[in-house]
Amino acid sequence: MSRIINKIYHHFSSGSGHILKKIKPKRYMLLLVFSLLTVAGMAQEKLSLLSWNLKDLGRSKSEQQIRFIAEIAKGYDLLAIQEVVAGEGGPDAVARLADELNRLGSKWDYEISEPTFGSSAHKSERYAYLWKTSKITKQGKGWLDVPLRDKIEREPFYSRFRVKNSTFVLVNFHAITKSAQPETEVKYFRYIPERYSTDKLVFCGDFNLPQSHTVFIPLLKMGFVPAMRGQKTSLRQRCLNGDCLASEFDNFFFDSRRIKLRNAGVILFYEKFIKFEQARKLTDHVPIFADLIL
Repeated sequence: MSRIINKIYHHFSSGSGHILKKIKPKRYMLLLVFSLLTVAGMAQEKLSLLSWNLKDLGRSKSEQQIRFIAEIAKGYDLLAIQEVVAGEGGPDAVARLADELNRLGSKWDYEISEPTFGSSAHKSERYAYLWKTSKITKQGKGWLDVPLRDKIEREPFYSRFRVKNSTFVLVNFHAITKSAQPETEVKYFRYIPERYSTDKLVFCGDFNLPQSHTVFIPLLKMGFVPAMRGQKTSLRQRCLNGDCLASEFDNFFFDSRRIKLRNAGVILFYEKFIKFEQARKLTDHVPIFADLIL
């Protein structure tokens, strides 16, 4: 910071000392603060993330549903998807979604993971990322967390992205169901920051756990914080007195020492449907978003 101050002072004093002499001390300090804020703002890179568990993507999505998903996602820079089916239908559905997004005004690219290892073929899934190429550059190929294959049913999928001068790693995850005790999987996340100590990490996805669960305490102690607190993200079977959300399952966890949160929330996509049952045919989770400063 002191180097920045010196540069600003030199800018005003070098070859133009008469300018500084005419500026009163208080006005000079205001000018200096304004300049510092401007420099700091220029160094910050903004990113809008969307994460969505799109139940059985590749098995049950019509063209109309793909178009609806694209309309939701088009306003964001990067979309992370959970529950892409492992068979051929999964990659095909992601490609169809990318094509639809490309028709809506921006150029998008995408990446699909290999099928997760899993304990059996019917539990295996894929993950996917889609991003605006004008805003984001992909850094190499994404990878599944091989060391966690024996410990996690659907091991996380990592990808490294670059937004102008900032690089970060997104960790996409879909935990086992609540009844199967997803905390037995999430407990291994405490070791990931050490393995990627030089990276800015953002965890996203469906944890099937609320952010208040004690299993997240090790991450919290490392400086990771949830983007949302007390926000339900899964859909009920039916709405009860206007309450259509069931549980706090989906979230982002980001390294607050390196990343700042501007805003986060959910998109109540089901409100666009005449019947709630029709919305549930699309998926049983609402999309979650986070606006970050990297």
